[in-house]
Amino acid sequence: MHRETPDKGCRRIRDDLAHDYNTKINDKRVLRICWQLAIKSTIKYSNHGCTRQAAKPQHIAENILNRNFNADKPNEKWLTDVTEFKYYIGPEKHKVYLSAILDLYDRRIVSFIIRDYNNNQLAYDTFHAAVTANPSVYPLFHSDREFSYTNRTFHGMLVKAGMTQSMSREENALITAQWKAFGGF
Repeated sequence: MHRETPDKGCRRIRDDLAHDYNTKINDKRVLRICWQLAIKSTIKYSNHGCTRQAAKPQHIAENILNRNFNADKPNEKWLTDVTEFKYYIGPEKHKVYLSAILDLYDRRIVSFIIRDYNNNQLAYDTFHAAVTANPSVYPLFHSDREFSYTNRTFHGMLVKAGMTQSMSREENALITAQWKAFGGF
């Protein structure tokens, strides 16, 4: 049953047994059998995004951008975010993370990095690539309040590069909505 439809987990298997085979069985027994046979559903419900807010942010910047998504010249305002992509190899689900920095003037991607994991180093390397490619620019650097952007190390990197940090307000739509407004990923 599971090989035919690998998206089914223990709950849907129990429902199918009751409905299709008229077999009454306890949820816990089906769960225990699924554990023993290493049966897992390939579908997980969304947790509303791939990034997480920092539990105890070390640095919060003011929202200087304040939804003004226009720039009069190149390298005046940069946006950044991390996007999660899921793909399947057979029934096995995999993830990759794209960290990108976008210039608001012409909507070009200043730098990007793709990795199998989302951590601080992903944001640091993306920022380092942008600064290396644009050594003498000092844009307003806007992000959401993801853990990578609220730590002291990242803030220190921005200060060292001579950039001003801006962050979306808490409980506001994340940068992802802003990316989509530009026809982004």
